[in-house]
Amino acid sequence: MAQGKKFERPLAQNKKAGHDYSIIDTVEAGMVLTGTEIKSVRARRINLKDGFAQIRNGEAWLLNVHISPYDQGNQFNHDPLRNRKLLLHRKELRHLTAQLSDKGLTLVPLKVYLKHGYAKVLLGVAKGKHAYDKRETIKKRDQDRQIQRALKNYG
Repeated sequence: MAQGKKFERPLAQNKKAGHDYSIIDTVEAGMVLTGTEIKSVRARRINLKDGFAQIRNGEAWLLNVHISPYDQGNQFNHDPLRNRKLLLHRKELRHLTAQLSDKGLTLVPLKVYLKHGYAKVLLGVAKGKHAYDKRETIKKRDQDRQIQRALKNYG
């Protein structure tokens, strides 16, 4: 732990985002959740795979993220795919809007975690990779693995 910060493991991660996109910048945002949604998130019943974020009318929204209905919920359970508002400072919103004005950039959720009891989402400003970029990344990762193995066996 560094300087009193408590690092918890993520409740959900979008591993496919690192494969499909090259992440340019990241920003942390709070999520507006209902009572049964936060209980489902704490139970790790959230899927970020097809999710993305948009900025509309000066507000950030998280779209297409699936949070399963809470098992012990009742008629007040939430819709699993509803749009969720994200909490960002105005300065961060302006910065993201300026970055997203470039062609080909999108806002992708990378992971969801709890921080001081509040659900947070790490958003990445991302640019889509082409197939040859993905192959190059895989090739570089394999080469790094081979180098690490050789160093380990050498020592």
